[in-house]
Amino acid sequence: MTDYLFITGLSGAGRSSAAAALEDLGWFVIDNIPISLIPKVAELADMNRDADRVAFVIGRSGAETPEDAAREINALRDAWPRTRVLFLEATDEVIVTRFESTRRRHPLSDDAVSEAIARERVIMQPLRDLADVTIDTSRLNIHELRRRMNELFAGVGSDEKLLVTVVSFGFSYGTPRDVDLLFDCRFLPNPHWIPELRPHTGLEQPVRDYVLAKEDTKAFLAKLTDLFDFLVPAYENEGKSYLTVAIGCTGGRHRSVVLAEELAAYFRAKGLEPRTMHRDVDR
Repeated sequence: MTDYLFITGLSGAGRSSAAAALEDLGWFVIDNIPISLIPKVAELADMNRDADRVAFVIGRSGAETPEDAAREINALRDAWPRTRVLFLEATDEVIVTRFESTRRRHPLSDDAVSEAIARERVIMQPLRDLADVTIDTSRLNIHELRRRMNELFAGVGSDEKLLVTVVSFGFSYGTPRDVDLLFDCRFLPNPHWIPELRPHTGLEQPVRDYVLAKEDTKAFLAKLTDLFDFLVPAYENEGKSYLTVAIGCTGGRHRSVVLAEELAAYFRAKGLEPRTMHRDVDR
């Protein structure tokens, strides 16, 4: 059965770069196709055994609207359950900077760029509502976006398991935007205040031993795993393909890293293959 992926999102958020990354992963990528032709193309692709992974790049252009695209995507999902939507976004400030640096005009350039971005957010909301996974590219360079695409889509089609990503981060550097569930572990004792532990990270045994020895840590992990014992089967039954879990502490070097690794071990024990990302561990 063919896998279908729709790449959509805000102008300047990286649709072209994401599409190029998918092509390098062996996806057959179609850009700027009329929405009305998508069902026929999908039908032909499904008949061709070599076209097992097809991606459509959908922007906001022409007479067709995001509402039109959303209807076709929902219809395709009814016929081919392995249909997914990736939505790319970024902060207003980052998008403005990207347009200024490339000297490109925003598609809604009748307005100032900041006003055009605000309008496009509203216009594209029907597609964002359909997204199976959202990537905020504000802090990603092209190489980091390519790596993220590889993590998410290199193995699509190999099985139907839930693809789990566990992210540690520091609240001091802002919360990640492209996550499904976010947890705060700043209530736990902070190894930063232990002089001999401060230079180490949560990937090293002395910090792990310190954090995991705390009774509050044990209780927190027990409650988290109880929650995921309930959520993971429910997500799988609902057909969810991607789950991104973020856990944060103050600086993103100690407590959150330990807990992210523990959650990843829990997911592995459940037969999943989680990816871990420690966003701020090297700061």
